[in-house]
Amino acid sequence: MIIAVFPGQGSQSPGFLAPWLELDGARERLERFSELAEVDLVAAGTEWDADRIRDTAVAQPLIVAASLLSYDALVRDGARPAGVAGHSVGEIAALAAGGVLGDDDAMRLVGLRGRAMADAATREQTGMSAVLGGDQDAVVARLDELDLTPANYNGGGQIVAAGALDALAALAAEPASATRVIPLQVAGAFHTRYMAPAVDTLAAAASATSVNDPDLTLWSNRDGAVVTAGRDALDRLVAQVASPVRWDLCMASFAEHGVSGIIEFAPAGTLVGLAKRALRGVPSVAVKTPDDLVAASALISGGAA
Repeated sequence: MIIAVFPGQGSQSPGFLAPWLELDGARERLERFSELAEVDLVAAGTEWDADRIRDTAVAQPLIVAASLLSYDALVRDGARPAGVAGHSVGEIAALAAGGVLGDDDAMRLVGLRGRAMADAATREQTGMSAVLGGDQDAVVARLDELDLTPANYNGGGQIVAAGALDALAALAAEPASATRVIPLQVAGAFHTRYMAPAVDTLAAAASATSVNDPDLTLWSNRDGAVVTAGRDALDRLVAQVASPVRWDLCMASFAEHGVSGIIEFAPAGTLVGLAKRALRGVPSVAVKTPDDLVAASALISGGAA
């Protein structure tokens, strides 16, 4: 089984969308996405600097738009994976790729999600730090001591801690044994209780959004489970704005389901990096530019990637 995975916030970089706009119809499609998400995605993906595209309200729709553009460029030629999963905001792209959401609804929701989470992040001084290495139980215990949340279980010995800035500073000063703590350049404590106001906003919009049951195997970030009902998939996505991303459980489930190849769509690189550590021997392709579509198509068709 070859699957598609879609990255989360932090995977964007200045100018990364420029080569995708050379594809037929891509600029027009991105302009449509811009209207739906209420962000100038063409300028954001080609002209704006790193600080400007780090803004949560910009980064989230920018990433999902890029994922949809690159995914559609592949499937337009008849190559379609058998399953989909997305990390954090990447789940919106996964639901669209899996047939649960239409692209227009996906872009409306991600625009709203980005704005709501950006607003929630302004209410208290919070942040996130990556914790690398160490024993997972010991890391989680240390976070509990500091009233921090393990917001992302990324697998491969990486947990992202989130919460109050003074608690994150205390973690950096006295980390769990055999770990390194790296502060992340994000606006707030995503996937924690601090995001509860954003959940309420997104839930109201999601309840009025039409969904279909997935037509591909679809994994949930919440617990790595395969989700078969479209409404359940969307409800999980909404609730997870304020609860941890269990990408580690997703990768374990990939292995259990016999995943034999992984394709990460733009802005790609992060998730295939995690997979190389946690799913050793499983071939992968990072679709960073249109030139990478050939290798992605070859992986699906069984050729050399």
